[in-house]
Amino acid sequence: MATDFSLSVNLVDIPGRVIYPATLRVAEGRVAAIEAMPGAAGPDATLPYALPGFVDAHVHVESSLLVPSEFARLALPHGTVATVSDPHEIGNVLGVAGVQYMLDNAATVPFKFCFGAPSCVPATPFETAGAEITATDIEQLFQNPKIGYLAELMNWPGVLNRDPLVMDKIDLALRYGRPVDGHAPGLRGPDAERYA
Repeated sequence: MATDFSLSVNLVDIPGRVIYPATLRVAEGRVAAIEAMPGAAGPDATLPYALPGFVDAHVHVESSLLVPSEFARLALPHGTVATVSDPHEIGNVLGVAGVQYMLDNAATVPFKFCFGAPSCVPATPFETAGAEITATDIEQLFQNPKIGYLAELMNWPGVLNRDPLVMDKIDLALRYGRPVDGHAPGLRGPDAERYA
């Protein structure tokens, strides 16, 4: 597959809030240059449109009841080119093996999945889950560069009360240079500040 090519397009410039004819130059599979076509006053009706893809910043792919490759096949035609995905649902059923399945399946398609290490499996101590993901498991997951963050830390009481099991997971994320994704609906004031 050729990775160097040029396309004539109507470029949708989101920050500039304009659409104009341009030549899009791709080198080694990446956009290398965008050159406005000289003398063009507005969009050219004969050219296709090119615009940045959408990133779904929070999704549980498993909620779609699809494997990542099928999710990508259906999302891409609608402009979504990437997701930030928390696989805690499959983690609750299969543990680290479920997260690994999501990574392996996602690798079969040219779609950008950024999976997180599920932080709350099980979601509550009152739940009967099929698996548990411990700090040791999270450290194992962080060995994979495809795991981009500590996912959806829903146990905000554990953070506020400095529960050692919760804090171990946060400490691991910080040690491995991974962001911690928060989740604390309804938390306000000083408690929200402490949580952050």
